[in-house]
Amino acid sequence: MNYSLLSRKLIYSGRIFDVAVHEYRLPDGRTQTYDVVEHLGAVTVVPVDAEGMIHFVRQYRVAAKVDLLELPAGVLHEDEDPLEGAAREVREETGQAAGQMILLGTFYMVPGYSSEKMTVYLATGLTPDPLPMDDDEFLQTERIPVKRALEMARSGEIQDGKSLAALLMAEKYL
Repeated sequence: MNYSLLSRKLIYSGRIFDVAVHEYRLPDGRTQTYDVVEHLGAVTVVPVDAEGMIHFVRQYRVAAKVDLLELPAGVLHEDEDPLEGAAREVREETGQAAGQMILLGTFYMVPGYSSEKMTVYLATGLTPDPLPMDDDEFLQTERIPVKRALEMARSGEIQDGKSLAALLMAEKYL
């Protein structure tokens, strides 16, 4: 389909994303405006240790107003390679460096209004090598057996969408 961007007006610029109004010419010739969350992209990592345990983090999410069990993840820095970002995030959030990172794939978080593209990696060969956490992160790490983590995903105990998608993408390797 042929959508043509006619204009873009920035209405908010933030630390993690911008919001802009995009005006498009639609395939039938009409025009339509869309509110778009413009995002640099992010990574999610499925870190699995030699004992078959997946390393999760539990953290309070302000927008959801709950503590969520999640896989390590984070926003990419400007022009950062996703592999580099994934290696950094797993070290920051779990204190573990990966000996091997396998690209599992990508997906869009909420393509109806956001450009955020998530890149997912499986991390193995974990060894202790922590990096300092971000100043606003207060995380608790939890190691969960692979089988139990997949059961938790299927039963609704894991409510974070990116973690659910990443576990599905990693399942054939686990």
